Amino acid sequence: MTLRTKLLVLLTALAVLGGIATASLLHASDRADEKDRAQAGGPPVASGQVSLAPGSADRIVFRNMAWGPHRDELATVPAAAPAGPRTASGVKCLRFFAAAGTGICLQAERGAVEDTYRAVVLDADLGERAHYPLPGVPTRARVSPSGRYVAWTVFVGGDSYAGTDFSTRTAVLDTRTQRLTASLEEYRAVKDGREHHAADTNFWGVTFSRDDRHFYATMATGGRTYLVRGDLGTRTVTTLHENVECPSLSPDETRVVYKKRVPGAPADAPWRLYALDLATLRETPLAEPRSVDDQAVWRDAHTVAYSLPGDYGADLYTVPADGTGAPKRLLTAGLAPAFLAGPAPTRN
Repeated sequence: MTLRTKLLVLLTALAVLGGIATASLLHASDRADEKDRAQAGGPPVASGQVSLAPGSADRIVFRNMAWGPHRDELATVPAAAPAGPRTASGVKCLRFFAAAGTGICLQAERGAVEDTYRAVVLDADLGERAHYPLPGVPTRARVSPSGRYVAWTVFVGGDSYAGTDFSTRTAVLDTRTQRLTASLEEYRAVKDGREHHAADTNFWGVTFSRDDRHFYATMATGGRTYLVRGDLGTRTVTTLHENVECPSLSPDETRVVYKKRVPGAPADAPWRLYALDLATLRETPLAEPRSVDDQAVWRDAHTVAYSLPGDYGADLYTVPADGTGAPKRLLTAGLAPAFLAGPAPTRN
């Protein structure tokens, strides 16, 4: 072997060894980054079984926002220990809600050119019962207390409720008959006692009554928003009160909590949480001073939960629904909660 050949072999070996060392360092760095991201994501998250059926104890099912392999998956924690370890399902949702063993999961399907979206109706074991293509970006989802009806809202123009340059589509599905109303704009609208027709009419933020017939939602038209009461039987909506967005009906159905635009607030953060007594239409501001761009969820008869921006995208907070108290952080790195009750107490 000539001296030149020996040098070439030596240089080749050094290059190979250098490449291996570099790859090892990069792999170790990636592993360290993954570990750091997981540690930065908050509570520990592990794979396991997540159910929407009545269980042995009250629990919360929500979209996990913690960094790591389970980000965006539906996860659960005991309601009594919301900051504890999480059990992740493997099912990813952008928006989610559940009641009576039925779930609605709004998902993204990643494409080579652009993303598409779909609404997936889930059974109690998170199995797919049916799915429907969505015409835009998911933003709201709800299930009726009985589990029979589901509703969802998507943006089809613009991507924020803060401005005026957006359009929505809100659909309602009867899971028993599979009848889908693709847009609440198909319903007859009555505004201030008169039938209303306007091309700029939008709906969002459905919340269902337990009678499986009525619901409340937001209707926007002419630059204003209104609380409407809908009737699934007659396919009508009727305005009740102005300046109401994303209502949430209380368990006793006497109040709705909602976000309201307030004078003097920044254009990109214009809302505060309010409660409306449906009998008197009296408004009560809640004790959350920050702007909330979310559809609140009733944790119980006295408390509502909602999301605010956080280090991982969103954190969940609670506040009393009667205007007293102060907001409290419920859990970090979470979004779109459903509060699922354990078995009803037995009567003696």
